[in-house]
Amino acid sequence: MEIDKYATVGVLLLLSLIVPASLLVLSYLFSFVRIRPRPDDSSAPYKRKTYECGMETVGPSWVQFNIRYYYFALLFVVFDVETVFLYPWAVRFQLLGLFGFVEMLLFLAVLVLGLLYAWKKEVLTWR
Repeated sequence: MEIDKYATVGVLLLLSLIVPASLLVLSYLFSFVRIRPRPDDSSAPYKRKTYECGMETVGPSWVQFNIRYYYFALLFVVFDVETVFLYPWAVRFQLLGLFGFVEMLLFLAVLVLGLLYAWKKEVLTWR
């Protein structure tokens, strides 16, 4: 019975290696038939231009963003992952007992400490 489980994992592992490799080989072969464009194609300068709503860009197209955007994104991901971990815990709360409750309190305490640290560093202040 255990061998069947490992066979399934082995087949999935084999497929996960064969499918991407075959797609890469197929794409390489398509370049000889001219289905896939080559890098030395005559339209290459147009491919490197910035496209925004069909209008030519005004000014430089590479603009540096404020680092606060990335802070907000990372904080969102942290608290989004927190909710992903809270749901299975809430479903199995009865089975986990006191130990599961204390573990979740420690998990939430670490996240609250991270939030307080971000608040102290004024990461959440938008200017």
